[in-house]
Amino acid sequence: MSDAYDGPRYLVSFGPKRVPHCFTDILILGGGLAGLRAALAVDPRLSVTVVTKDDLRSSSSQWAQGGIAGVVDPEDRFDHHVADTLVAGGGLCHEGVVDAVVREAPGRIAELIEWGTRFDAVNGSLALGREGGHSHHRIVHALGDATGREVMRAVIERTRQLDNLSVWPDTFTIDLVTDERGCRGAIVWNPAHGKTIVWARRTILATGGAGQLYRESTNPPGASGDGIALAWRAGADLRDMEFMQFHPTVLYIAGGARSLITEAVRGAGAWLVDRDGRRFMPEFDERAELAPRDVVSRAITVVMHRTQHANVYLDLAHLDADMVRTRFPGMAALCAQFGLDLARDRIPVRPGAHYMIGGVTVDDTGRTTVPGLFAAGEVTSSGLHGANRLASNSLLEGLVYGARAGAAAAADVLAEGIAADEFLVPSITAARVTAATDTGTQEGLDLADIRNSLRALMWRHVGVERSRVSLEEAREDVEGWCRYVLPRQFADPQGWQLQNMLEVARLMIRAALVREETRGVHFRADHPAARDAWRVHVAWHRGRPDPLFEPLPDRVPAGA
Repeated sequence: MSDAYDGPRYLVSFGPKRVPHCFTDILILGGGLAGLRAALAVDPRLSVTVVTKDDLRSSSSQWAQGGIAGVVDPEDRFDHHVADTLVAGGGLCHEGVVDAVVREAPGRIAELIEWGTRFDAVNGSLALGREGGHSHHRIVHALGDATGREVMRAVIERTRQLDNLSVWPDTFTIDLVTDERGCRGAIVWNPAHGKTIVWARRTILATGGAGQLYRESTNPPGASGDGIALAWRAGADLRDMEFMQFHPTVLYIAGGARSLITEAVRGAGAWLVDRDGRRFMPEFDERAELAPRDVVSRAITVVMHRTQHANVYLDLAHLDADMVRTRFPGMAALCAQFGLDLARDRIPVRPGAHYMIGGVTVDDTGRTTVPGLFAAGEVTSSGLHGANRLASNSLLEGLVYGARAGAAAAADVLAEGIAADEFLVPSITAARVTAATDTGTQEGLDLADIRNSLRALMWRHVGVERSRVSLEEAREDVEGWCRYVLPRQFADPQGWQLQNMLEVARLMIRAALVREETRGVHFRADHPAARDAWRVHVAWHRGRPDPLFEPLPDRVPAGA
């Protein structure tokens, strides 16, 4: 794999006399739950700038349906939530991280309620759902199946009360700016002002996942792996890039968006059936439809192959119709658009790329391996999810690590004791920073065609089922595209986003080739069993052609 073309350090050229400058104490890249929770944790004496390439209501957090996992029922226990997370994680979770996050969950949920989040309730108590892999009803949810929308509404309202916060919507982050001291901010672009260098004393990546690398995905259009690519070019360590989680039940209707059918539907008792109406999950796992997502996705793939059918079906006809329509109003309305009754008709579904488990390596406060750079949420590899994320642990991770990263970044700045007007522009601006070949043109490239080809290739060869033969084919194609796309300098986000997608895709392919076993969401048909020797992280660093294999840390007891 050492023949891979590394690509340029910066995607565009820039210099001090060619672009405007902006200064902030804390720069947060990404306006989802992790990013905004980080902003709320920053000391109000410090200035905060949030840069998001869409607006605050377009993140993956907004799309989250199921809810937030937490031990809020007196009959539930922290140890049970920890155990469920570890089992789902396939032996790669950091037990100390899992324990600490699980114990923090009730406080974070209470915090959201204090900020005005209206979670669903029954007789004055939180209504708790159950999803795949959970041994107890512990999922708090809102608006039935639109938890993310309600949580983000409340958090956005809370951030609007911050006098120290500026939000830059519709602004694309091209690259992190670094010098010998570490990360110093970022170069960003928007249609109104073009390029701007935002100098920051600390930077927090909260850019979300990479589901848009796949043709079938539950993610919004912005989930293209930009933050992972930014960190990679800046020299941050990445790990576990082979682990992309595929959600088992994505609505599969010609002409319709690939909408997620929340796992809570199966938690409420829905069955998965094949084209002939036969329920099949009990033959694959004793937990049936409530098995973890990797198990259910793999089973659906097997059944689709076996029946030579493009999808399977969710069947809720045996459940109370009024309960179904009341509990899942969003799903009922979506299905109705296509003439389907969620409570009575079989709903066509198949797996789709859903959650990027691997990403930027962070410690328990969100620090990356680049000084001055933090990260939180789906862009990271925190040790919480292992090889397969337990349902509804994602919003929880964003809340916990967003708060930790924001507080730690602010503490760093305050400890330095440097007044804002004394923050000097780094020496990087002394000369023009030159990217790779400055072609100044997109001539001869159909970017949309390359993007579509990449997404189709990733779905075919780096999807639910993988093998060395298919991965080698994918690697050859993607490396070829990288050689003629990455050296070019583009003038707008369409080109930069494609470059980021190619960077992340080839890292995922390389990692999937390296891990010669099946573990969690990574299923190698040519290596169908898990192996103890592979109970390690596969870590990557730019400029180092081969990965490092990192053992898991010893368990750290709670409160240690």
